[in-house]
Amino acid sequence: MNRLTAEDIKAKLALGEDGTDWTKIEATTEADIEASIKNDPDDIAGEPDWTKAVIGVPARKEHINIRIDHDVLDWFRGRGKGYQTMMNNVLRAFVQTRQQTEKAKPWIK
Repeated sequence: MNRLTAEDIKAKLALGEDGTDWTKIEATTEADIEASIKNDPDDIAGEPDWTKAVIGVPARKEHINIRIDHDVLDWFRGRGKGYQTMMNNVLRAFVQTRQQTEKAKPWIK
């Protein structure tokens, strides 16, 4: 990788050496752009599913110490960055299903 300073970049731009293939860009048609978008694996096909969208600011998190079984913690950590958020989401889903059950059948707790 060739690193350039800000001064090097300014000098290249002044000489018209920005590295952009303007001939290729000018030859690109709208159909080419549409095809590129269609073939992009990261592009969302159609309208996103907004049914699970949450409106507003997330609830404030509270810092606690908790004891978790080693194998359970390893499983969540194995999912990578954000594993604590995932654990919180699992607990939230559990609480929400219990709350729904309690509303529907208040005699069950």
